[in-house]
Amino acid sequence: MNNTAALLMLKDGRLFRGYSFGAEGENTGEVCFNTGMTGYQEILTDPSYCGQIVTMTYPHIGNYGVNRDDVESSKIQVAGFVVREETEIPSNYRSDQSLGEYLRSVPIVGIQGIDTRALTRHLRDCGAMNGIISTTDFDEASLKKKLKNIPSMAGLDLVPNVTCEQSYHWNGNASS
Repeated sequence: MNNTAALLMLKDGRLFRGYSFGAEGENTGEVCFNTGMTGYQEILTDPSYCGQIVTMTYPHIGNYGVNRDDVESSKIQVAGFVVREETEIPSNYRSDQSLGEYLRSVPIVGIQGIDTRALTRHLRDCGAMNGIISTTDFDEASLKKKLKNIPSMAGLDLVPNVTCEQSYHWNGNASS
């Protein structure tokens, strides 16, 4: 496991300390959760998660790695990724790289080693809220100030961020 410190702070001040497993840096977004045991690559590239920091409730994520075929769009859509524990060495014949390698290549900040059950219960009780993942700034006052400047997801027009750049026609006769 990477020993680079990382933290997740929610808009209400709740703080979770863990370790980086994606790109180094800082990113903000609406923190939400997904209860799937598999499908993390599809979740990362699903346009419906654009601008969100997704928390996976299943404790071990990354077991089967990442491959070129299981994407839902042309890029990662999430703003950040939160897991209890990332599997550093995937075991699947289709795997091209580990989840951590994938996040570093795009680059998306990920955090592991936090109590995702406590985070999920907090989000369930209080609702999705903005948050910030950081591997560079650990000053709570500074992070709270940054969180105050993040707009709510409600009413944001995210279509330009997730749509294709050019229209295309689908004839339905493509071979598989």
